Amino acid sequence: MKNYIQVDEWKIIEKEFKPEHNEIIESLCSIGNGHMGQRANFEEDYSGASLQGSYVGGVYYPDKTRVGWWKNGYPEYFAKVLNSINWIGIRIAIDGQNIDIAKLEIVSFERILDMQKGLLTRSVTFKLVTGKKVSIQSTRFVSMADEEIGAIKFTIKAESHPLDLQIESYLDADVSNKDSNYEEKFWNSKTSEAENNILYLAAITKKTNFTVGVAAKTSVSINSVNIPLHSTVNEAMYVAQFFDTKLAIGESCLISKTVVLATSRNHQEDQIRNHILNKILLCHQYGFSKLLNDQIAKWSEIWSWCDIVIEGDTSAQQAIRFNIFQLLQTYTGTDARLNIGPKGFTGEKYGGSTYWDTEAYCLPFYLSTVGA
Repeated sequence: MKNYIQVDEWKIIEKEFKPEHNEIIESLCSIGNGHMGQRANFEEDYSGASLQGSYVGGVYYPDKTRVGWWKNGYPEYFAKVLNSINWIGIRIAIDGQNIDIAKLEIVSFERILDMQKGLLTRSVTFKLVTGKKVSIQSTRFVSMADEEIGAIKFTIKAESHPLDLQIESYLDADVSNKDSNYEEKFWNSKTSEAENNILYLAAITKKTNFTVGVAAKTSVSINSVNIPLHSTVNEAMYVAQFFDTKLAIGESCLISKTVVLATSRNHQEDQIRNHILNKILLCHQYGFSKLLNDQIAKWSEIWSWCDIVIEGDTSAQQAIRFNIFQLLQTYTGTDARLNIGPKGFTGEKYGGSTYWDTEAYCLPFYLSTVGA
């Protein structure tokens, strides 16, 4: 990892894709807002080493521990934060070939976490087996201005040849935790809908009965002309929308996907669906640009009272801002029921549980900055 990440005061920059480092960068470039978080996974399919992770604060399950290595006196169950509904999914097929850059020639690659604005961006150019050159650009964030909102702007460009595109925007609740002690899955289906150009999926945890609901609205356009929805899939744990189109040489296809995620922790069980569906329509009216501007403005406000400036050492400046950024993504102080997870929303290790040393080392930062 030495010198693999570029030194920058405000950004974590990966300039070349190295598959052996991918899971590490997924953690480093995770995004969150205290309510939910998302690892820096690719939106499209990727068959290489990856830990798909979408997490929701305070939603947990008592996973049964394995007998043998567990110390005497430790509990039979270990409550852990769960991998939740995968909301970022945008599956891309070009000329009938599913896009998976683990299997394609990469011409250029860049992944950047902009800590000043709370944005994850990625740019990759690759060649298909037919020799056609294609580029993808994506921008993603979970909103600090409204903790229930996440948004993606995803662009595909035909660099060298015309392309036939099939786009699948989906929500997937058939997920698991990599560190599940008995390979158990923790979710049951509750509701699934794919109607009126909106996807809605709700799942409920086994035993603890937390409901997580997600609505997604996706628009696809070329030269500001919307591409109509082609078809949908509605299964118990999976809902999807399909769009078919063609790109001429030099043309780009813009995919905008907005989601609203809410839980039974913050809403009455029978009100989650209506709340989410009403809010996703409002978000769609706002558009990606307004949501993005709200995100940038909120992070600017946050940095105005918690930044630490180090002069003459860019590497140290990057490091201290990374630590501040991750602390603020992990816990914002708006919900006293939540804790400071030892890995925040960057992964599954330690199950998101409270540890005395985490609190001891992190609390001074919050006490020094809140209300400043």
